[in-house]
Amino acid sequence: MRNPFSILKGWYNRRPAAVLAVSALTLVVFLWATPASWQAATLRLAVPIALAALGGIFAEKSGVINIGIEGLLIVSAFSAIVATFWLGGGESTFTISHHWWGLLAGVLVSTLFALLFAIVCIEFKADQIIAGLALWLIALGLAPFVSRLVFESPNTSDVGTFDNVTIPLLSEIPLFGHLLFDTPPQVYIMLGAFVFGWFVLNHTRFGRWVVASGENPKALDTAGVDVQRVRYTAVILSGVFAGLGGAGFALGYLGTFTGTGETVIDGRGFIAIATYLLANYHPVGALGGSLLFAGLDAMQTQLQGAGISVPTNLIQIIPHATVIVVIALVGRTRLPDAAGDHYESGED
Repeated sequence: MRNPFSILKGWYNRRPAAVLAVSALTLVVFLWATPASWQAATLRLAVPIALAALGGIFAEKSGVINIGIEGLLIVSAFSAIVATFWLGGGESTFTISHHWWGLLAGVLVSTLFALLFAIVCIEFKADQIIAGLALWLIALGLAPFVSRLVFESPNTSDVGTFDNVTIPLLSEIPLFGHLLFDTPPQVYIMLGAFVFGWFVLNHTRFGRWVVASGENPKALDTAGVDVQRVRYTAVILSGVFAGLGGAGFALGYLGTFTGTGETVIDGRGFIAIATYLLANYHPVGALGGSLLFAGLDAMQTQLQGAGISVPTNLIQIIPHATVIVVIALVGRTRLPDAAGDHYESGED
């Protein structure tokens, strides 16, 4: 069975104007027919999924399978909240809001964990799946443990969230102005990161190296490019993107961290993996898939707000059940040929 994203791409190659027109019309109808609160919640909830998916694309295209992306979201979200709390919540240092310092702390911690993961997998040739699971389990236990030391509870204090950034004039555009130009900063970061990621992968020399590292590392090595350095850089980038997603989600949507159960991240890293597999590693497709799952997640609140008497637990499984259905319908996703394989310069 062909991937739906591949089918859509095939239609676009044959009738680009028709596909763009139908897509634009569908988007206009969606924006007109759905509540503004649902649209805004969808964008905010898409941040951790989309950015983690972008990070996963870079790592896996380079040949390193990073299923520990859920753990990177957890440590970055928790670190961002703790750093903001220690600095004093919503005040400023050096004229920069503590929320921005918290975001930076979350990204740094996530990047450090990604670097450790890269060393274990690339330098010591550990099994990437087992190392990824270990990363997730360490984060799952470490964040609530540190939270108990700092807050005497697995759940942190509330440090508030980012204020919306409003762009004059553009925010007054009908239908989507309020959605795209009167929104928290993490949404701008998400959209900017996807433009950056798409450009790097498709129009830069480094992007070609990343793809070659995952498809044919021997050929890349023969061309004189250090395969391990390319893989290190790609995995570290996955930590940066996941850090932006986790910290942005914590400081832009919640203002707190819940360490009980699956933590506040609640499987969004695994949904991100399903998203980029659904999109066959294409950044634009991964962003679309992230918005789909985030929209289903946001629907929980809409249904509860509408007073529809459906058990909360049943509503909460909608996004996760959808992931299973979508994966079943997508069929085979083409993995990079060397994904999961170790490589040393000069080997046959």
